[in-house]
Amino acid sequence: MAQDTAAARPWLSIVGIGEDGADGLSPAACALIGAADRVFGGARHLALAGPLITGTATPWPSPFADGIAAALAARGQKVCVLASGDPFLHGVGATLARQVPADEMHVIPAPSAFSLAAARLGWPLAEIAQVSLHGRDIGRIRPALQPGARILALTSDGDGPRQVAALVSALGFGATRLTVLEALGGPRERVRATVAAQFDLDDVGPLNVVALEVIAAADAPVLPLTCGLPDAMFAHDGQLTKREIRAMTLSALAPRHGELLWDVGAGAGSVAIEWLLTHPSLSAIAIEGHPTRAERIGQNAQALGVPHLDIVTGTAPEAFADLPPPDVVFIGGGGSEPGVLEGALAALKPGGRLVANAVTLETEAVLLASYQRWGGSLNRIALSRAVAVKGMTGWRPAMPVTQWSMVKPVESQEPMENPA
Repeated sequence: MAQDTAAARPWLSIVGIGEDGADGLSPAACALIGAADRVFGGARHLALAGPLITGTATPWPSPFADGIAAALAARGQKVCVLASGDPFLHGVGATLARQVPADEMHVIPAPSAFSLAAARLGWPLAEIAQVSLHGRDIGRIRPALQPGARILALTSDGDGPRQVAALVSALGFGATRLTVLEALGGPRERVRATVAAQFDLDDVGPLNVVALEVIAAADAPVLPLTCGLPDAMFAHDGQLTKREIRAMTLSALAPRHGELLWDVGAGAGSVAIEWLLTHPSLSAIAIEGHPTRAERIGQNAQALGVPHLDIVTGTAPEAFADLPPPDVVFIGGGGSEPGVLEGALAALKPGGRLVANAVTLETEAVLLASYQRWGGSLNRIALSRAVAVKGMTGWRPAMPVTQWSMVKPVESQEPMENPA
């Protein structure tokens, strides 16, 4: 039977508190705050819980990480951390849980801002896209803008709703109904509605949630819910993995939860961008040696809702230095340059996947040699498009693409075929 030790007993309590302050807390939550030797929280949280605090009240410093370090250093004392609503929904609870075992914490959440907003609007929370824009680029809302969708977005400050309305309108969703819900659950609660293109709300409080009922114009550039975005959605100078090839490439890359992609010779960044759109847990680094193209990648990432794409301006393989090792590598350009393929394979984690495309004979020769050495899968992709021919219609073939994919051996040197 497991031994219950002092170290395993909860020394850290995390209490969610709402705008109604101590009145909205359970007796158990009040007791945890009152018994704490040290209470950490934002100035607003400490003020809301003020009548209950008997220990030392410590507001979060700047930088915030210093406050987390101070809370962890107080282990051995009774420590209470106050958080807004649910501490594990984009809150401090998730940060602390990375360093404190669950059996050393006692957590009492309050209703989250999303839960309160859904309750006010009568929206089924499980059917709603929930996006945190707090401290993040508002462009992250872009993938959720689907006709008929309902979205709840947590913003950073009183100007957040206006920024969301401006972005939504600029993207062709100006008829979208916006409801701004402020200071939910407290005496200053306020709920107001408007239309994105006619946003006219002023004096918005800093604690707010924006609810969107999305209406798209007929020509709005809606992001498909599958890979293979239209080429016209990307700004480019011709260096672009075309739509059909891109869809097949993403299939071969086979994204999995939490993985990091290196997009080598990224061009317009289309593969890395679509990789990130697949799932919010994914990350990507676009490596591009041409400064103008690298800048354009950033513009494409911003426009398509993945402003968190990491962009490295530099030439492979030198640009690989000091980068975190990838789970997956895509080589779309520069595959014939000395050391690029070898450097990518060396950096790739054991069991990781590599996909490389070639349109030139020189790069194809490199991929053929790699296939003969490492195994995997080698495919030729040929596409033709219908075009007008003297008043009739005929097929015009595109340049064929040779694609090599493989899985890096975990222990042995036996080649492994890419399961994708």
